[in-house]
Amino acid sequence: MNPEMAVDIFKTVVMFALYMVAPFLAVTLLVGLATSIIQSVTSIQEQTLTFAPKLIAVAGLLLLMAPWLLRTLSEFTTEMISRISGLGQ
Repeated sequence: MNPEMAVDIFKTVVMFALYMVAPFLAVTLLVGLATSIIQSVTSIQEQTLTFAPKLIAVAGLLLLMAPWLLRTLSEFTTEMISRISGLGQ
């Protein structure tokens, strides 16, 4: 295996990880922002109040995206295994 192939595989894995995590980060960010705005408007400054809406939003998103996540992960795993097996040749 030459260094270029290793760097290419590493770059592919990191970009795929970001691709898979991005929807969850976006939903968490939006729910946290909305909760913070509501807390500011209502003057409720409870630190634990933001945890429950984020948890519910991420759990709901996970349920909605589970088929896509599993399909994408299995396709990526198959691709990586075939690429890795081709490195020994």
